[in-house]
Amino acid sequence: MTIEFDPVTFAVVKNAMDSIVDEVAYTVIRTARSEIVKDVMDYSAAICDRHGQMIAQAKTIALHLGAIPEAMAAVQDRYGSDMKPGDAVVVNDPYQGGMHLPDIFMFVPFFYRDQLEGYCVVICHHTDVGGRVPGSNASDSTEIYQEGLRIPVLKLYEAGQVNDTLSRIIAQNVRVPDRVLGDLKAQYAANQVGVRELTALFDRYGRDAARMYLGELLDYAERLTRAEIRNWPKGTFHFKDYIDDDGLSPDPIPIQVALTVHDDHVTADYTGSSPQVRAAINSTLSYTKSCTYLSVRCALKGDVPNNAGVFRCIDVRVPEGSVLNPISPAAVAARALTGYRVFDAMLGALAQVVSDRIPAAGEGGNTVVCLSGKSDAGKPYIIVDMICGAWGGRPASDGIEAITNASQNLSNTPVETMESQHPVRVEAYELVEDSCGAGEYRGGLGIRRSYRVLAPDTLLQLRADRMKFAPYGLAGGKPARTAQNLLEHDSSVTELASKVGITVDRDDLVTHVQPGGGGFGDPLARDLDRIRKDVWDHKLSAEYVREHYLAVVDPHNGEIDIDATAALRGDRVARAA
Repeated sequence: MTIEFDPVTFAVVKNAMDSIVDEVAYTVIRTARSEIVKDVMDYSAAICDRHGQMIAQAKTIALHLGAIPEAMAAVQDRYGSDMKPGDAVVVNDPYQGGMHLPDIFMFVPFFYRDQLEGYCVVICHHTDVGGRVPGSNASDSTEIYQEGLRIPVLKLYEAGQVNDTLSRIIAQNVRVPDRVLGDLKAQYAANQVGVRELTALFDRYGRDAARMYLGELLDYAERLTRAEIRNWPKGTFHFKDYIDDDGLSPDPIPIQVALTVHDDHVTADYTGSSPQVRAAINSTLSYTKSCTYLSVRCALKGDVPNNAGVFRCIDVRVPEGSVLNPISPAAVAARALTGYRVFDAMLGALAQVVSDRIPAAGEGGNTVVCLSGKSDAGKPYIIVDMICGAWGGRPASDGIEAITNASQNLSNTPVETMESQHPVRVEAYELVEDSCGAGEYRGGLGIRRSYRVLAPDTLLQLRADRMKFAPYGLAGGKPARTAQNLLEHDSSVTELASKVGITVDRDDLVTHVQPGGGGFGDPLARDLDRIRKDVWDHKLSAEYVREHYLAVVDPHNGEIDIDATAALRGDRVARAA
């Protein structure tokens, strides 16, 4: 049967798919049990067609979604045609398409009149999946076996009935089974919403038309992407960035990319990046690919659909045994940090291709602060707080502040939520003056967050970075200030390393200070009224603007001394000559 293509119907189906997958995502928020899912929003949702190709993705964690093709392939290899309505397949094994153990994928098949037509997918970061430390996210693990319960591709639900054996194994191996099992149930419920709405879509248009339009969604995204790349300058563009260290060795870890723009597609080659490391910051291949796809997608125009059609235009080459494609049993729990640096490196390369679309480096990715132990009542608790900070300066505007990294879609945990459920008091949550990089468009300010520990013998795990290698500026913009970790104990303050796993005492104060974003453009081109406003708003100090902008501002009233500024800038120009 031949179906005539109708562009109006195509647009309706496209928007319907976006609405369906977002409804799946909203259902997760409404039904999840843990703060990391319902408050931090560390989860994702997508829909794949009957071939396993991702045709729609929700407005959720961008770095999750590009890993779905690898996990989907593992599911199809394991079960093939052995899928039934009501089934739900889970996997978290990083060496079977997963990313790290806390991220559990769930795939629910969609059947229409007894034929498989697609899959609904939800990924959630779970509070704990066992292993040597609470939260299962330690950066100082040295092999995958230390990191928690490793789930191969298995059915958690069969024909709508929970697999009691697998469910009991999960519950027995995690520290907070009520939250983990609750979030798994939320994943299943959300996927059922997707199945319900896809059924309505197929009822409305019929199987043949629905298949045609879903296939066209992929082809449409591919055509738009290839058309845009044809207008990009051709050649190979190099960029290198660094992770400070892995926490076990002081050596910096290079992330190097060569981005080649061909006629209508690109190749990202990570040859020259660090070999895999002992600590748990190795990035799985699926995650490295996801970071690469996302970076290119950020450089495209906004009207390109977010689906696997874009991926067809991007080749990714990663040396095996590298920090971006480790060999089992390498530890990978803290792999997100490496993914952020892949994103930064890719944007550095893309800035040489489409300079009018790429911002300077952001804060370097969220910082993970994990506090765990037992309250005075003897109740176990695990806080997994992900601090989101700042964007770098952009080609036509300043960086944004107190917002998720551009590669994620997270939220800072509300202070009231954390304090009401755990023995901790947040004593500072504020922007850090002068933390940004100067530029015609300055970077966003970083965040300071302080936690007063209200329980004894608390395990503190910190995963931070950008203490040695500041977020870079672009087009003459300056780098931002670097990060800090501080521990106050008995009125004595100690500076901690970027990656930490230590026990702290009751009443200790843990503080993380994030970097800001790098600056974009020549600082001396910045509008003086913007400088005046930044000083008046206490975002920049008078000393900072004098040093970086050669501007003289009265810190008491925020007014610029035009004559003194001209003299200062004249002196600098004269000395340079």
